[in-house]
Order: sequence, then C-alpha cells, then structure tokens
Amino acid sequence: MNIENIKQELEKKLKNSKITLQEDMKKHTSFKIGGNADIFIQASSQEDIKTIVQYARKNNIPITIIGNGSNLLVKDKGIRGITLCIALPNFLIRPCGDDKIEIEAESGVKLGVLGGILLQQEIAGFEFAAGIPGTIGGAIRMNAGAFGKEFQHIIKEVTYMDEEGKIHTIPGKDSQFAYRHSRFMNSKEIILSCILELERGKKSEIQEKMQLYANTRKEKQPLDLPSAGSTFKRGTNFITAQLIDEAGLKGYTIGGAQVSQKHAGFIVNIGEATAEDVLQLVEYVTRTVYEKFGKVIELEVEVVGE
Repeated sequence: MNIENIKQELEKKLKNSKITLQEDMKKHTSFKIGGNADIFIQASSQEDIKTIVQYARKNNIPITIIGNGSNLLVKDKGIRGITLCIALPNFLIRPCGDDKIEIEAESGVKLGVLGGILLQQEIAGFEFAAGIPGTIGGAIRMNAGAFGKEFQHIIKEVTYMDEEGKIHTIPGKDSQFAYRHSRFMNSKEIILSCILELERGKKSEIQEKMQLYANTRKEKQPLDLPSAGSTFKRGTNFITAQLIDEAGLKGYTIGGAQVSQKHAGFIVNIGEATAEDVLQLVEYVTRTVYEKFGKVIELEVEVVGE
C-alpha cells in the first residue's frame, strides 16, 4: 500500500489529527536535523491514537512515536511508515488534602507551559522540570531530570496504550524508572497521560527556584544553538562532560556538528549539520574518551530513522 492510499484511508477514520506526507523532520526536532517522514500524523485525541495504532498493526506499518522532538536525532534518510506525534494537550489541577495537589496531565503537555501555570497557581515541586524543552510523555519515557530531581519522584500513575490499542493504568513505581530510563523505552507502549503528585508552595519561593535554574542553564548550556540537550549520559563514577573537556574535545567539529565550546556534554548544530555529522562526532568522542580514560560513555539522545 502506498503512502497516498494510507493517508486517504486514515483521513476518513481520524477526527482530531493532521496528516502530511514527506514531512521535513528538521521542523520537528530541536536539533533541526533529519530527513523526511513518509507519513507524519499529529494526533490530538486518544481515540485517534487508538485508530492509528490498530490500523498500523492490521496493515503491518511501522510506527515511530515522537513528542516535542527535544531529545531526538532523526537520521538523514528520514523515517519510514508512520511518525506519530502525540499532541494531547489537556491537564487538570485538583487539590487532594493536606496541601497536596494532583495534576492529571496528558502526554502532549509541554513542560514549560505547565511549569508557568503551576507557578501562577502556587504549586511547588515541578520547578526542576519547567525549563526542560519537552513534553510530559517524553519526560516520563526517559525519566527526565535536572538539579537532583527526576520525574520518578513526582509520578503517581501512568496511563498508556499497548500495541493492540488497549489502555492500561499503572502505579508510577511499575514504570521501572532508572537513570534516564523507563519501561516505555523498551516497549511499544504509548504514554497517554499521568498523575503528578505536587504540593502547595509560596509563589515567591517557586519563582526564585525557577529563576535560579533558568540562570544556571543559560550560564552553563549552549542554549543559543540547536541541540538535543545533553548528548551523553553521566557516568556511574565520572562526569562525562568533564572527561570530554579533559580530552581536549571542546570545539571539535565534524561537518556542521560541534562539541559545544560552552559545555562539552552537548553536541550542537553550528549550521546545516547532518545526522551523519552528529553520529560521526559521537563515535569520535566516545572512542577518544575510552582511549584516554578507559571509560565507556553512552548516548542520551534517541536516534530514529534510517
């Protein structure tokens, strides 16, 4: 079945989704890198996601799930099959006694947007996440964290869809959270929503903490250039960025990809970088660090496509 036919069939079935063919993935990743997606669907309802999942399964079409594209490197030949962008935008704030607050948030909610609203509502505990340029779904999937706190610390429940389109809700502890990891990275389960556990706070204190974190990011991270955030995971007994720096690799460039001169843990796109540039630079950095220090460093960024 060709992609035009798939588009026509799905358009008849979907109610709240936009379908495009040969979508340029540079527009959907913070790296500004990547080839075209054969079929790109921005889905804004759980009903449509179920329809897409069941249709793809029936017709043996591969699905790649993305959120805000902020931890993603799409390869230069693009993505075959369906690229499903989860754009579920809703959330609900509800008190649950003793100054505790629950946030029921769909997976397409942007962390920065939610962080701003929680500040205005004087709800604390989300400050660490407010500056992360991703969505709730992506943050749960990789157990995103910063400043000593991770998503596993605030997740009460996760609701997901399996590859047959069935919906399940599990306690947060069953998500198999670890450093930059959850069960959802090893499965075809699609995160739909979650319940966050937060608490009442003082607006001035929340704002002060958010400002401190924002200033720290601005001071230490290369926010002025396209990247996918921190490129490498931290080591178990070493600081990865420090080893890359000590290896003399700050500023090392292949094509349009460069080890950031500001923070060695970031690879940045200094202009028209390709995914191959980035992958070659990752391989060079990884090999050099191992040769100099005997340490194996791992990629934090997720690579998709071909």
